[in-house]
Amino acid sequence: MATVQQQQQEQEQQIKSTEKRKPVFVKVEHLKPGTKGHTLIAKVLSSNMVLQKGRAASQHLRQTRIAECLIGDETGTVLFTARNDQVELMKAGNTVILRNAKIDMFKGSMRLAVDKWGRIEVTEPANFVVKEDNNLSLVEYELVNVVDEVEAGMNTND
Repeated sequence: MATVQQQQQEQEQQIKSTEKRKPVFVKVEHLKPGTKGHTLIAKVLSSNMVLQKGRAASQHLRQTRIAECLIGDETGTVLFTARNDQVELMKAGNTVILRNAKIDMFKGSMRLAVDKWGRIEVTEPANFVVKEDNNLSLVEYELVNVVDEVEAGMNTND
């Protein structure tokens, strides 16, 4: 038999588990490869359509559109990959809030993206000046397998 106090504690835990967490806003300069769950405010500097497949044969299939957008804040810039409906939101001059964004790697460089679990909101213009000389997408990363290097180091000692 559960006591009244135990029942109250269980109810409080259920309420806490359904409460939303406060978003922690990050700055562009703190983005790292392979990370996800970022929330940030950024200005859209430019938007370039890189893929637009024509009309689909049926109405159930929709066209595919992909745009690369340069976005940034007062700490730096990064390329954002906008897909389909996101392309309209990512117009140059807009200020956006990106929720649950992730870092994808494309040809060794970082691209920010928002998938179906995230959200893009256009908000009122921000009052910061974008630092355009710190583009994180220009930094090239190389995947290094640490296990092989450790084994190679061990073999040289033999």
